[in-house]
Amino acid sequence: MSQVLSDRVLLDIEDGIATVTLNRPDKYNGLDMPMFEGITRAARTLKKQRHVRAVVMRGNGEAFCSGLDVKTVSKNPLNFLRLLTKPGRRISNLAQDVGYLWREVPAPVIAATHGYCFGGGFQIALGADFRFTTPDCRFSIMESKWGLIPDMSLTVTLRELISIDLAKELTMTARQFSGEAAHHMGLVSRVCEDPVAEAYAFARELAERSPDAMAASKLLFNRTWTASDKTALDWETRLQKKVLGRTNQRIAVARNTGDPEQPFRDRRAL
Repeated sequence: MSQVLSDRVLLDIEDGIATVTLNRPDKYNGLDMPMFEGITRAARTLKKQRHVRAVVMRGNGEAFCSGLDVKTVSKNPLNFLRLLTKPGRRISNLAQDVGYLWREVPAPVIAATHGYCFGGGFQIALGADFRFTTPDCRFSIMESKWGLIPDMSLTVTLRELISIDLAKELTMTARQFSGEAAHHMGLVSRVCEDPVAEAYAFARELAERSPDAMAASKLLFNRTWTASDKTALDWETRLQKKVLGRTNQRIAVARNTGDPEQPFRDRRAL
């Protein structure tokens, strides 16, 4: 099933695996307003799709995403107001949504990066659960180069991966670094020659597990990684009660005790 959410972002779902493609290759998938809107629409769409088992996010052309297209967005000063205003009681604004909303998709999200992954593009990738990259992909938290700070949910996602002094260094210097260096720092999950192919292989592996267990595992760590011991232990119990004895948990047992071909049901709400 293919969906064109906009000319900037394509969504395809096949055999339970969704592909989100950033599709502005002539601008290295730079973020203009239609790109912001297309990415958030994709995340919100997938959040509701209970049959989706995993998501692969990629970029068309020579780059994953080169970050904010400052020149285009600046043509209308109201665009910055749209990006930075938080509507209603939501905790994130449109600029933050492009990274943060992937944490709310109840399926594993894998970002496959190549070429350039700068600024906002890097923050989108950080919103994924896993990042696979080519060795020569160039990364940068680039905002300070333009006199800005990172404001697309990096303060939530980066703290789970690296120490505060390294986060400050990379932010203050806007230094560029390779995929190999990103892996050494703990910013990416895997370095490979074909990250898209490896992402699909990994997605297929995860699709063989209970979708309820995958969603609960993601939620468990997202809620507890920086939480107190009491909160973390409470979440373990809370989520285990949600999956224990449910249909997909029983199917998982059956698949391991004599009926390996029994299909899982669509993910249940947690």
